[in-house]
Amino acid sequence: MSEIEELLACNDGLIGVSTGYMIGARGDWPRLAAAAEVLSDDVVELSALSARELPSLLSFLDNVAELPFRHVSVHGPSKGWDDAAEPLARMLAELPASVEGIVMHPETLGDAGAFAALGSRLRLENMDPRKSDARTAAELAPYFERLPRARFCFDIAHAQLHDPSMALAHELVDAFGDRLAEVHVSSIERSGAHVPLRPEDAEAFLPVLERCTGVPWVLEAPLPPR
Repeated sequence: MSEIEELLACNDGLIGVSTGYMIGARGDWPRLAAAAEVLSDDVVELSALSARELPSLLSFLDNVAELPFRHVSVHGPSKGWDDAAEPLARMLAELPASVEGIVMHPETLGDAGAFAALGSRLRLENMDPRKSDARTAAELAPYFERLPRARFCFDIAHAQLHDPSMALAHELVDAFGDRLAEVHVSSIERSGAHVPLRPEDAEAFLPVLERCTGVPWVLEAPLPPR
């Protein structure tokens, strides 16, 4: 068994993909959902990283009879909105109940309290070192204090980019493992670009991700060819 297969076997049945890496189909939600289903019908994260994508996603989810996935989350906008938190929070609250989680970048929230109405559907993600905040447990803690029902989306590649020793990754799981609701898995470049999982990264991730089973794992880049 390869390092990548060994890692993914730890959470078999709870692995899927983010549509965020499917650049060529961005905004075409039926096409994105169909492409994601080919890879896994267990988990999907529908990614609306720009605010202009959110209205069409809401429309798609309102009109689709039923999605084939057992676990559905949405990655909310990290750009393209005017920093007025209340309108964005209200729009995200309109996502149907079939959407279990709404992933947000904490440092983009502005008035974080405006998102409290999302309750436990809100998933706050740890950021990579290019960002100015929400990178470490100490930086994330104030957001969780402000949003006590929010849960944790753990991006292990972001943690690795910040600290290749993986000590930060373990610290984040130590601090917020009781809130863990989703894990982002990929390799990452120094630029912050998510890329297909490399065997050496799968090996480095394994001791951390063995602690993160039982929640959806979302691949943020295609798997490398076998």
